[in-house]
Amino acid sequence: MSSNPMSESHTQSVSWFTIIGALAALTHYIIAVSFEHNAFLTASHANIAGFIAAFPVSYFGHRKFSFGDQDASHTQAFPRFLSVAVLGFLANQTLVLNGIEYTKLPFWLVLGVVMVLVAASTYLLSKFWAFKGTK
Repeated sequence: MSSNPMSESHTQSVSWFTIIGALAALTHYIIAVSFEHNAFLTASHANIAGFIAAFPVSYFGHRKFSFGDQDASHTQAFPRFLSVAVLGFLANQTLVLNGIEYTKLPFWLVLGVVMVLVAASTYLLSKFWAFKGTK
């Protein structure tokens, strides 16, 4: 049985995306929950702080490992990935704030669930647009 290089590349991309995404999500989650729990910031502002702290982990990790085999230059990939990240964050923030308001669940739980839900769309947009080269 021969191996399919396209399938192996996709599997490796998804694996790295999962690892890097988990590291970025953990960074975001720890910062946001710590700031909110210790009353340094409101949930809304803590979520923004978590996003800002996690963005470099996400961009540089995905650029090097998840999508390093794609042809996009930094000048092409960075603004695209920033757009993907900001759209993902806006979806995250909207869902988190609505989840807190309408479910009365704790911030830490709502944030965790929302981060998992937003990850799939971020992967697809990153793979097929942000890090895709012009070739």
